[in-house]
Amino acid sequence: MVINKNKVFVLGLDCVPPELLFDRWLDHLPNIKNLISRGIYGDMKSTIPAITCPAWMSMMTSTSPGKLGLYGFRNRSSYEYDGLSFATSRAVHVEAVWDVLSKIGKKVVVVGVPMTYPPKPVNGCMVTCFMTPDTKCEYTYPPELKAEVENVTNGYILDVNDFRNENKDQILQSIYDMTEKRFKLTRHFIRNKEWDFFMMVEMGPDRIHHAFWKYFDEGHPKFVPGSKYQDAIFNYYKYLDKEIGETFALLDSDTMTIIVSDHGAKKMDGGICINEWLIQNGYLKLVEYPSTSIPFNKLVVDWEHTMAWGEGGYYGRLFMNVKGREPKGVIAKQNYEHVRNELIKKLEDLRDQNGKNINTKAYRPEDIYSECNGIPPDLIVYYGDLSWRSIGSVGNKKIWADENDTGPDDANHAQYGIFMINDSRDYRHDRRSGVTIYDIAPTVLNYMGVKMPGSMEGKIIV
Repeated sequence: MVINKNKVFVLGLDCVPPELLFDRWLDHLPNIKNLISRGIYGDMKSTIPAITCPAWMSMMTSTSPGKLGLYGFRNRSSYEYDGLSFATSRAVHVEAVWDVLSKIGKKVVVVGVPMTYPPKPVNGCMVTCFMTPDTKCEYTYPPELKAEVENVTNGYILDVNDFRNENKDQILQSIYDMTEKRFKLTRHFIRNKEWDFFMMVEMGPDRIHHAFWKYFDEGHPKFVPGSKYQDAIFNYYKYLDKEIGETFALLDSDTMTIIVSDHGAKKMDGGICINEWLIQNGYLKLVEYPSTSIPFNKLVVDWEHTMAWGEGGYYGRLFMNVKGREPKGVIAKQNYEHVRNELIKKLEDLRDQNGKNINTKAYRPEDIYSECNGIPPDLIVYYGDLSWRSIGSVGNKKIWADENDTGPDDANHAQYGIFMINDSRDYRHDRRSGVTIYDIAPTVLNYMGVKMPGSMEGKIIV
């Protein structure tokens, strides 16, 4: 019997869009340019919603957010009104690639992949993600690995603290420090750990897009011409290219390398205050309207006269108050679809301040997922095709906002991220279309000679 010894190295770059990497800056990124000159690459369609959680876990399980029962960082744990619970690795009940491989004796290394905290046992080692509260937590498997991580990096950084503020110099320095430490640790593990599958995710691109997009994009409503930060994102991409070159130089020629992002990025035109809109359209009633802007979970809602409420974020989630489902439901079950269709029609007719339709799309979860586990939102809303974010707070009496309610933010997510695949074969600059985020896990397993589980929804790319 021939044993498949093929290895796979996956590098995740959170939030990298094809428009910047492939179209705008490629000539200044020699290592990336060299990889795509002999590889397969292109745009990769993300999950709906196009957001870190659940996108990375959908990628590595090849299952939809619906099947995972994860519709964002925060999800309803019951039909009560008391808010949402944060997702952790304990919410993932489908095997990821590293679980499948661990079971058959393959050695794995997992670093920084979102939704891995708290760490679960693997046949190898794991360093958890930016969702880890801090480095005082147990954030490695095995636990004793933590001392090695801290020693190699001289103090590991999980994430950039408070990347939504005006102290741009500090944010920029923190992004570089975090990225440098993660790549340093990754190279140490490549050299010193036994592995068949290795995956590392860097959050730096996401953080720098949100903090610095308005300084380089002339089409941004808050574009700042001539700023000292105008090349902040460009210079960081060049830095990433250098780190990628140094890292990939350590890999054998028969190791398949995959570079992926979980979604793209684009300028943020503004925000739509989802609950203000619901109030003004008669779907949401408060006992008392606040005198200042406050988060939705601090409002006193008149549930007996409320049909729907919403959550903020890069996309909107709308929940309906259904009789027999929610404690004080008012929408009769037989009227559910009628009210939902009415909401869709009104949402998709949303206008900006000048009366122009912004091209909003409201999705029914059952229309986009093969199954819906957990408690899905009744509607997932992309305001202006993700050019506008959803703002959940109430108090301004305005539907439109020009600023995020959780701190300064320049960018929103976009539906298409990137993928690049290289192995010992020469694909001669093969730009592919039609690839989805669900196709990565089957491609990894296929290259390693492992049968993909029947639960996987994607296809093999190569």
